[in-house]
Formats: sequence, structure tokens, C-alpha cells
Amino acid sequence: MTTPRKAPELTVMSERHELAYRDGRLFMEGVALAEIAAEVGTPVYCYSRRALERAFGELDRVMRPLGARICYAMKANGNLSVLKVLDSLGAGIDIVSIGEMERARAAGIGADRMVFSGVGKADHEIATAIADGVGQFNAESAEEVALIATVARRIGRRAPVALRVNPDVDASTHQKISTGRKGDKFGIPIGQIPAVYRAISDDPALIPLGLAVHIGSQITSFEPYRQAYSRLAELVIQLRGKGLNVERLDLGGGIGIDYGAGASLDLQDFAAVVAETVGYLDCELTIEPGRRLVGEAGVLLTTVLYRREGLDLPMLVVDAGMNDLMRPALYDACHPAIPLSRPAELRPESCRIVGPICESSDNFGLYDGLPALGAGAMLAFLGAGAYGASMASGYNARPIVPEVMVAGDGALVARRRQSVREQIELELRPQPVPLEQRGARARQAGA
Repeated sequence: MTTPRKAPELTVMSERHELAYRDGRLFMEGVALAEIAAEVGTPVYCYSRRALERAFGELDRVMRPLGARICYAMKANGNLSVLKVLDSLGAGIDIVSIGEMERARAAGIGADRMVFSGVGKADHEIATAIADGVGQFNAESAEEVALIATVARRIGRRAPVALRVNPDVDASTHQKISTGRKGDKFGIPIGQIPAVYRAISDDPALIPLGLAVHIGSQITSFEPYRQAYSRLAELVIQLRGKGLNVERLDLGGGIGIDYGAGASLDLQDFAAVVAETVGYLDCELTIEPGRRLVGEAGVLLTTVLYRREGLDLPMLVVDAGMNDLMRPALYDACHPAIPLSRPAELRPESCRIVGPICESSDNFGLYDGLPALGAGAMLAFLGAGAYGASMASGYNARPIVPEVMVAGDGALVARRRQSVREQIELELRPQPVPLEQRGARARQAGA
């Protein structure tokens, strides 16, 4: 059985979350979360602008002395309001699809401030990114490098390329979010880098920028970073010894946060590892955090539908499901939970919290120390700002969860709830696929 997650102390909340109880009600900044729940309904994501600013500021303060730029990995949370806040703070953007580029552009972010990562870039995505002036491709295979060069020649533009290195380092994180081991699908094996880097340096369609590495997500130990960055440094020295120019190092992200188990990564110590391993190479440095910037800034509000008794533990069935917050089902994650109203008498208990989805995996986990809660009580799942709304779906024909941005004493609906009717509208008028015409065009092209 999974170890119960102890509820956070109800009287003192971490300032990193911008949460606090006042007169028995849970506030985010200056707004009572119960008021948002009453107005917008549950489930609903709420983000604190101040927490976003705090997280960026903490990272910027330790990385700025190293000359490192911060490119936010927007797969963690692509809401336009979130992107605009981080853009206003000076962040660049790490994207993994042309759809993310379109969203970032809609937030007012220039393509020259974007790094295009990802193992499966399609021809049309590469062409669009080059035409728009993307700042950097992180190429993940020799085959991708060849395609980027082909597309660049076709449209008459040079493409800026860094090679993503697979350093064969285990990040000591969940196997589904570990990306730097031999056999993982990400990056070029480190032994192949010299030949591929020579190829991009010799190709007039490409601009060789340097190297990139990203070994995983939710990393809470320094040693994997030290190993990966040390191997990267050795590679830089090797390439320069062959007369190749290496100007930039993209160090990836993955900096872990505390999901209630007390494990996270100290930023000052992280910066010290960066300085120790690659700081002497005189390279431009980039880091690409996602979770560390947005994870603790968000909560998911949910309402208890039923309190079930007669089981090994009381079971709270809530209206948020795995379609709204996928991490527990996908990664065996457990998010801390606290009530929106603090009871006068705590009476802590152990309980199990589950969602309404017709799947056994729709299980948020075991909790120890929550007050006894019944139907109608509301909870906030903490640390839900990353990989929450961005992974949400309409599974079980459920409305897609809305998002709210809190700033000071005000709140804005940053994404309204998408109704089932709106989803149905996409299917009401099926369009015929002109297969015969397509076949005729293909025959003409091959003639």
C-alpha cells in the first residue's frame, strides 16, 4: 500500500505558494479560494502571479552571475497568462512543437527567444520555425540534423543548431521522466557527437551553436547534474581540440520541487554545480526550467462529492479526476491536499482521495492528517501548476478544466471551462476526405 501523504501544517503555509489561512479561509494572495470556486465552479486551477514572479526571481538571482539565460519549458504549463507573466520577467521559451510556438507567439514572445526541442520535429514544423526566425534548434539525432539542413536549403535560410547530447546519466527520478540514459529516446549518444558536430560545422545551411543536454525531470539530487555537465565539459574541450567552435551550452532543466515529502533542490547549490563543471568554458549558458517556475504557483480546487464509510479507510470521492490532474495516475505522484476552510477542531484522520473517472488509476492517494471532511467540503491540491492543466483532457466526456490567474486582490479567468457541447461541435458536421482527388494528384506527381 502506498505510504500516506501527510497533510501540510494548516496554520503555516509556505510563502512560495502564496497561500495562507485568514479567519479560517484559505487565501491565495488577497483572494479567498472558496470565492473563486463558488464563482467558477470546481474543479478549477488557480495560479498566483506573485508565486510565479518569486520563483523566477529566485532562479534568476543565482543564475545571472553565471551569465545564464532562462528559457521556460512551456510544456509544463502553456496558459497564455502564465506565458505573459514569465515573458514580462525576461524569460525565453523552450518549445517542443510548432503548436507551442504558435501559443508563445500569441503571448507576444518573439521566435528569436525560443529554443525548439523535441525528438520528432516534422518537416513543416522545421520550415515554419526557420521562416519565423527561431533562436535555436536542439537537434536530437543525426537524421534530424539532415532534415533541418534539407529544409533550410529549400527555403533559402540558415538554421541555428545545437546538438542534444545523451550523456548516459541516470537522473535518479521516475523512470517515465528520465531522459539522459543510454537507450532513452532523447539525444545523440555522446560517442557520436564529434562526427555529427563536424557535419553541422561543415554544412553552409546550418549555424553550429553548441551542445544541449537534459537528463530528466523532478531531479532532487546534484550528482546527476554534476556527472552530465562534467561529461558535457569534456566534450566541449574535445570538439575545440578538433578546431570546432562551441559557443553555447544548453543545460536543460528538471530542477525538482517539494511535493510534500521534503525533497527539492537548493538553487544556490545548483548554481555552484554549474559554475564548477562548465563555468570556466567561456560559453553562453541556457537553462530550461519548467516545473521549478510554475509548479508551486498553482493549485487545483476540488469539491468532495461523497464521503464513503465502511472501508479500510474513509474514502473521499472528489469532482476532480485524472483527466484534470494526470500526474498521480501517470507517475504515481501524490500532491499535498489541504481544505479551503480550516475547521475549529482539527480531528485529523487518514483517508483515501479518489476521483470520478471510470478507471482504478483515478486515485489521488492516501492522506494522513486531514480533518474529517464530508460531502460539499472543498480541497486544494498543492503543487499543481506544472503538468496539470497542460495534460488535462475531456476523457469520460467531461468539460475541460478552467484556469484562473490571481494577482493581488483580483482574479481573472485565464481559460474558461470548455463545455462538452463545444467539444461535440467539432464532430457534428463530418467532412468527406477527397481521397480520389488526392490519389489523382499523387499519380500526377509521380508521372
